[in-house]
Amino acid sequence: MNQFLTRSRVRSVATTLAVALTLLLAAAAGCDSRQEPRIPSVNDKLRETHIYGQPTIRIGVSTVGPLMGELRDGTYAGFDIEIARYIAAQLGYAGDHRIEWVPVSTEDRIPALQGGSVDLVVSTFSMTEERAKLVSFAGPYLVTTQEAMVPNRLRDSIRTIEDLRDPRYKVCTSGGSTTEAELGRHQIRVFVVKEVGDCVEGILAGRYDAVSSDETILAGFLSRHPKDFTVVDMPFGTSEQIGVGVPISDPALRDLVAFFLDKSYQQGRSGQSSPWLTAYHRTLGPWLRQPKTQPPTLDVPELVDFDDKVRPS
Repeated sequence: MNQFLTRSRVRSVATTLAVALTLLLAAAAGCDSRQEPRIPSVNDKLRETHIYGQPTIRIGVSTVGPLMGELRDGTYAGFDIEIARYIAAQLGYAGDHRIEWVPVSTEDRIPALQGGSVDLVVSTFSMTEERAKLVSFAGPYLVTTQEAMVPNRLRDSIRTIEDLRDPRYKVCTSGGSTTEAELGRHQIRVFVVKEVGDCVEGILAGRYDAVSSDETILAGFLSRHPKDFTVVDMPFGTSEQIGVGVPISDPALRDLVAFFLDKSYQQGRSGQSSPWLTAYHRTLGPWLRQPKTQPPTLDVPELVDFDDKVRPS
């Protein structure tokens, strides 16, 4: 009888311990399930992109925009080009030997991204709701306005939007641009060409009387012809946010570009020298009437930045 009771007590204690262990494990599992999900690293995000493992990155740029993006003496130069180089280096493609520069016109930027001939577009690309239905954007990395530039002979005659409506004046802009649509909304008759540079050459040849575009683009041509033109301060509509175009099918790449633009923004905000500030002072800064600062980046993902340790081979 005593032996039976002893065995019974042992079984009871063992059962109690087993139940307690089960409850403890269940509680531990419940605690694990309530933990915050792990924040992905830059390397994790990079592995999700379509560029992972590519030996080079293809970036669509302008080759005819002074100060912004141009091919000069065999070298790509300008503010957009500097921003593109910074992003490429952060993605693991440091040096022009790792970048395939792809010339794109204003109207070719979206087709280039949709058709897969480029991985990114960095070409004074305004972020709009309509475009965001077709491509993704990271940014903005610049905020600008639309203005007009006139030959000096007409600087006292063309001063306002109403002057641009005068049928005596031929106003020119590039096709597929936000400026083309904005001029239409203001009932301004416009002559559409492929590039803003074609408008400038047309004015010099006497075919047109004014050109309208982003102030940054106009500043570039003013730097090339400082004695021939005047930029008239008559901004159209709202400010333009300039961003990096990314294929809509690659949200991971968009997130990475946004993360690196924000990294530069945070450096500048804290008083450090940033890639954006360096690019700006080398290119646009001396030619814009109002100094600019890097705007905050929108929709920045939370990532763990491993800096140089995450670069693909």
